[in-house]
Amino acid sequence: MRVLGIETSCDETAVAVVEDGRKILANLISSQAHLHEKFGGVVPEVASRAHLESINPLITMAMVEAGMWVADIDAVAVTVGPGLVGALLVGIAAAKAVAVALSVPFIGINHLEGHIYANVLTNGPIDEPYVCFLVSGGHTMLVHVPEPHLYELLGQTLDDAAGEAFDKVARFIGLGFPGGPALDRLAQTGDPEAIRFPRAAIDRGYDFSLSGLKTAVVRYVRDERAHVREPAPEDIAASFQEAVVEVQVTKTLAAAADKGVRTIVLGGGVVANSRLRSLMAKGAEERGFELLIPPPELCTDNGAMIASAGYYRLQRGERTELDVGASPGLPLQAPTSERDPA
Repeated sequence: MRVLGIETSCDETAVAVVEDGRKILANLISSQAHLHEKFGGVVPEVASRAHLESINPLITMAMVEAGMWVADIDAVAVTVGPGLVGALLVGIAAAKAVAVALSVPFIGINHLEGHIYANVLTNGPIDEPYVCFLVSGGHTMLVHVPEPHLYELLGQTLDDAAGEAFDKVARFIGLGFPGGPALDRLAQTGDPEAIRFPRAAIDRGYDFSLSGLKTAVVRYVRDERAHVREPAPEDIAASFQEAVVEVQVTKTLAAAADKGVRTIVLGGGVVANSRLRSLMAKGAEERGFELLIPPPELCTDNGAMIASAGYYRLQRGERTELDVGASPGLPLQAPTSERDPA
């Protein structure tokens, strides 16, 4: 089965074709980073207009790369939430148009579930139960998955998501937007022990909190400058990153142990962070957990992960009604489809 996957939840227009849930025939992404850089963050209206301009050409290009015609598509999967409502609507409208024109099954996918299925593209189906750490620009959460498509939320951010915090600190020290990747690169030249930033919410169950840590960075820099000392940006980046990642790894390993699972799964754009990947791999090996991490190119938003998630839901006989709309605050536990009575 060849599934067309469409993802437009934020500032990247992504279209992919995936065969049987694993084989990527095409995976194209049109980034809008250059459009939002001058604003220091994603502007929803700008993102929506850019999606409108990119979606149809990208579908055509995906067909060419996959070496097939649009008529060869067997089903369509699209992100219906969470995300920016205007951006989501562009992808949903395009997906519905293709599904109706071809009379093929249509399935709406939760963006967060898509990030989990990025692992399936490289590792194959994941054996439940497992604990998943989802971390991106808009979400930071720990989830227990006892069986397919059943998600038990263990903890989440109480304020800023990790990706958002990375971007804000990066902007504060002059790295621009998007800041996460730039901060990661700069941190590799710094000393992670140079500044002892607080380990936020380390003893607060499985919830996360980063607003206080972000404030601690600002106060440190201002205090140093008040004493006519210019702090080293690379040490700030490395120390801040260490404070964030140490808490993430500690809580993920603890959740896996508490739930008695043997597998830990990572998903989301921040999973591309090199320090998170290395510390999580080290901790998992020491504790005897199997760790599944997508390659960096599948961590960020992409259509292949949506197509893969769609394939496995379609195989269960699930379908989504064509009157579905965008759900910007869609929780991971909420259903996006229903079983086909046929």
